[in-house]
Amino acid sequence: MISQVHGTLTVRGLDRVEILTAAGVAYEVLIPLNVLEKLPRVGDPVVLHTALIPREDATTLYGFTSASDRELFKLLLSASGVGPGLALNLLSALSPERLVASVRTRDIASLQRVPRVGKKTAERLCIELGDKLAAWSGVDGKAAPGLASAGSADAVRALVSLGYSDSDAERAVRSVVGSGAEAAPAELVRKALAALQGR
Repeated sequence: MISQVHGTLTVRGLDRVEILTAAGVAYEVLIPLNVLEKLPRVGDPVVLHTALIPREDATTLYGFTSASDRELFKLLLSASGVGPGLALNLLSALSPERLVASVRTRDIASLQRVPRVGKKTAERLCIELGDKLAAWSGVDGKAAPGLASAGSADAVRALVSLGYSDSDAERAVRSVVGSGAEAAPAELVRKALAALQGR
């Protein structure tokens, strides 16, 4: 099992990287979009937490910036009909926290916005992974913040319908939940709008 790859970033692609280790071995690692956004420049040192997935035609490494994201990837693979490609799609389209919250609160609409995820697949994810994801924790072992409640997820959806991006809406709702705001969706939306507008 290859659980981490340390080395120099030699290739930086949209969905894969190559890392040259000190031993002179270069590894090709497939990555979700959220990893690409955090990568250093080519030539700089990099560390990725990896999952090695063997298949009949190839053995592939998948890389993540944290061990918790790698575990979330493995949990996604435990759902029927979810392969590595679809799991990467899910982690590319939604932040880990948003993905977990969407599954736990059965937010089918958010899941269906992910490429290759239809209504049946979204429902199956919620049914098969809802309980398993209850134990998932965020980066550095801390509980994923803010959006695990249905009220928070409803508030994010309301802000998105008003034209805000998923990431901005999620960040605003998480900030007001963290400040002790009430969990009622209408109140969360009001306070999140004030945060977004700088008031």
